[in-house]
Amino acid sequence: MARLRRKACVALFLFTLFVFGTMMGLRTLKPSDGFSDLAPGLELLPMIGGRMDRRSVSRVPTASPGQARPAGSDAKPVLSNSGPEGTIFYDVHIFYYTWYGNPHMDGKYIHWDHILVPHWDPKIASSYPRGRHMPPEDIGSSFYPELKPVQLQGPGRAGVPHGADRSLCGRYRVLVLSWYPPGLADDNGEPTEDLVPAVLDAAYRHNLKVTFHIQPYRGRNDQSVHDNIKYIIDRYGDHGAFYKFTSSTGKSLPLFYIYDSYLTSPESWSEFLTPTGSHSVRGSAYDSIFIALIVEERHKHDILAGGFDGMYTYFASNGFSFGSSHQNWKAIKAFCDGNNLLFIPSVGPGYIDTSIRPWNNHNMRNRVNGRYYETALQAALNVRPEIVTITSFNEWHEGTQIERAVPKKTVTRVYLDYQPHGPDHYLELTRRWAEQFNKEKEQWLM
Repeated sequence: MARLRRKACVALFLFTLFVFGTMMGLRTLKPSDGFSDLAPGLELLPMIGGRMDRRSVSRVPTASPGQARPAGSDAKPVLSNSGPEGTIFYDVHIFYYTWYGNPHMDGKYIHWDHILVPHWDPKIASSYPRGRHMPPEDIGSSFYPELKPVQLQGPGRAGVPHGADRSLCGRYRVLVLSWYPPGLADDNGEPTEDLVPAVLDAAYRHNLKVTFHIQPYRGRNDQSVHDNIKYIIDRYGDHGAFYKFTSSTGKSLPLFYIYDSYLTSPESWSEFLTPTGSHSVRGSAYDSIFIALIVEERHKHDILAGGFDGMYTYFASNGFSFGSSHQNWKAIKAFCDGNNLLFIPSVGPGYIDTSIRPWNNHNMRNRVNGRYYETALQAALNVRPEIVTITSFNEWHEGTQIERAVPKKTVTRVYLDYQPHGPDHYLELTRRWAEQFNKEKEQWLM
């Protein structure tokens, strides 16, 4: 019953998203000469219904995955869908996690009570606290969500998050859904694959698209990922919300992000991703665009040798890795252009994961009231990418979320917040820069 309530609540939220997106789409039709014309204080429409109680929301009838629906859209800016918002572009992708849960909906907290991860060096680990967070006052995050963890539908296990309308507003609507195979989950969570149909159904009703972020799991290799891709395409490939990218040849194909792809050798990947591989997916019904994670410089050669179609950087901590360092993006883009690969830079508003990794303070990146985010966004646009990814909508553990956060002080903790700006600050910045991305891409194509 609880899981049915979790799925049902998505309908009301997506109706809100649809209304907000429609209004924002109409607003973007106003003439503007450049980014400077976008008013910094642009007021956002209020949410309809405020906080939602899943128990009181009925599911809105919609076309099931087996019924007729419009064909999946693509990411190329020269192609579009017709709809109430006018032309819609799918070139800003936002990483999203469904792994959170709470007693109200799940009978217990999931992920909000994250453990304090010990350092791998016992000598260093001994200098830091151990244990587990105790929500709702003490959560595994340095920020506190506007919707309290005990009330949260999102970030939560119900699919598309409450508030996502403010980040995916207007014409930019692709969720990159963190995904594990059925029955599997990360070390601190529970399986969420059974929530995917509800996410897709809700997304379809409001012209959103969903693609998949394949996470590492025990035993993952080229063959198991091949099986995962077949499962996802067989189960969801005909769904109207299933994201497809149009390649340079004009063919629309699914697109998958493969996190920690370097854990498998390029020789193994090539068996799956090159035309001559022993279990090649190329030219088959399961052919897709496969995007690998670049962490170290050498990975760009491994990615090419493995048969991938492109690379992304994921991490929101500038300088943390070769791939996440803004200063390297120009060289990575040149390598990709020279080898017919996509380069998809990932940008984030900041980084702080010391609530779950107390020893990792050296990788913290201060938000500087949004300036860090804007610097990263500008760095991404400077290399003229086909797609930009946002890390993240709701990875609260690592402090990369753009979702709404509020000031919070308890007896034992003082949480970070977005002041002097409001809870919507990073959602609004995302909208403004997505608009700028679109304008610049139009210039590049001329």
